[in-house]
Amino acid sequence: MGAASLLVLIISAIVFSAGGILVAKFLVKGSVNSQKGEPYECGVATKGTTWSQFNVGYYLFAIVFLIFDVELIFMYPWAVVVKQIGMPALIEILIFLFILFMGFLYAHKIGALKWM
Repeated sequence: MGAASLLVLIISAIVFSAGGILVAKFLVKGSVNSQKGEPYECGVATKGTTWSQFNVGYYLFAIVFLIFDVELIFMYPWAVVVKQIGMPALIEILIFLFILFMGFLYAHKIGALKWM
């Protein structure tokens, strides 16, 4: 069940991906126009070049959001078993939330949460 299953999974992933692309290519009627080649700008026509650098603060803001978002995902399994585990689960989640809060304070201190 080891290598054979992995091989079947890889082959089926390639077949389904390529099959979906080929079906769309042959069965969907496409249209060509100049608007499809433009980057999405909320309906406003672009002025000048569309290649511009963004401030690194935007990426930092997004990464901090993702970190806290992923940490919330870890709280759902805890909420499911909190009655079964009891007091140790409560202590562990309080420690976890304290660490999260300290990370939030650090991000606030270095200015990562200030919008540009």
